[in-house]
Amino acid sequence: MRRFSEAYLSRTREGMWEDSRDALADLDLPGRERILDVGCGTGELSRILAEESDAEVVGVDADPALLEVAREAAGIPVVAGDARRLPVADDAFDLVVCQALLVNLPDPERAIEQFARVSSDLVAAVEPDNSAVDVRSTVSREQRLERRVRAAYLEGVETDVALGETVADRFEDVGLADVSTRRYYHRKEIEPPYSERSLRAATRKASGAGLADHERELRRELADAEYDAIRSEWREMGREVVEQMQAGDYRRIEVVPVDVTVGRVT
Repeated sequence: MRRFSEAYLSRTREGMWEDSRDALADLDLPGRERILDVGCGTGELSRILAEESDAEVVGVDADPALLEVAREAAGIPVVAGDARRLPVADDAFDLVVCQALLVNLPDPERAIEQFARVSSDLVAAVEPDNSAVDVRSTVSREQRLERRVRAAYLEGVETDVALGETVADRFEDVGLADVSTRRYYHRKEIEPPYSERSLRAATRKASGAGLADHERELRRELADAEYDAIRSEWREMGREVVEQMQAGDYRRIEVVPVDVTVGRVT
């Protein structure tokens, strides 16, 4: 199972669900009594679930440090545990849901089987299609480099981070019924006035730190010379981003397709 820091989770999920929650309609949140958020991380989805329902929301994650953040930020009870071996009784919740968890598991079916075991009604997965991410930027080389790096990352990563719409098939494979999918587009914009987080992200580009976060996966696909060349150009691109920010000219839009798949326990 891949692990992530609090800073990474906050950065990648910033603003998610703030524009629309229509894609969560099939979860029937107002009708829920007990909801389990598996792989809750820092509790971003847990907070949304609590806001949209009167249910008791419980978070599960394998990382105790992230659970402490979720407990305080989302105000929910939390339990330490592996998604593939949930420390939860059968039929204990009427909705079991995860967000960006299955894409980081080498064996997502094992987790889905556990979700079905501990749910008395619905199972849901909110998973990004990382192969279809679209980036537009006022720094022209940023778009090209992002595409190149993403393609190499998808080849080098050891889990299916482009799981996306195939989740429905996996739900049906483990015996869930009435499977349906709605798509949500997570749109992240950077424009003046720039937030502190946006400024830090630009600095990380200029230093090469942002690329280094995925160095292991990239080096599985790229030769050393190719990786070094991309890293050098990435840093140059980052410096151009910083310069445009200083002039107030930088704009960036990233759109991540996210599929919300729901299935019923038979």
